[in-house]
Amino acid sequence: MSPENPPDRSSVDRVRPAYPRDLTRLVEFNRAMARETEDKELDEATVQAGMQAVLDDPGLGEYFVAERDGVPVGCLMITREWSDWRNGVFWWIQSVYVAPQARGAGVFRSLYEFVLARARAARDVCGVRLYVERANRSAQAVYRSVGMQASHYDIFELDFVHGAATGDRKGGE
Repeated sequence: MSPENPPDRSSVDRVRPAYPRDLTRLVEFNRAMARETEDKELDEATVQAGMQAVLDDPGLGEYFVAERDGVPVGCLMITREWSDWRNGVFWWIQSVYVAPQARGAGVFRSLYEFVLARARAARDVCGVRLYVERANRSAQAVYRSVGMQASHYDIFELDFVHGAATGDRKGGE
């Protein structure tokens, strides 16, 4: 932030589940996040269809929105992963985004605390996880500030959409 354009320090009015009417803003947030964190330009129609799928089917995940003055200023999504070692479900926090003008004002903390309270109240949830780009040091500092810590796991993937070398769904066999 430049000195001429300091962050707005007002608090979040509320955190709530996303509604279908939030779709346009959520798509904007996710595309902005990909540009900022990975220098990727995501296809708007694909992102919209993917987010609509989650809004239509809570089994895929759930979006939550932080509002200030009735306007979404941040969001995140949770998905679920079964842990046989713990006989419970991990909630994965994904698609975290806070609008630039709202950064530094506790928006992520509000979203996180809302999700954490729901996770603790759910009998089947054994923990909360997220992944972060290795180079995104500012996000890592925020996650540490709310009590999360780096895991001893690394994530490996074979991305059939954005990462396949030859474009075939088997990853280039």
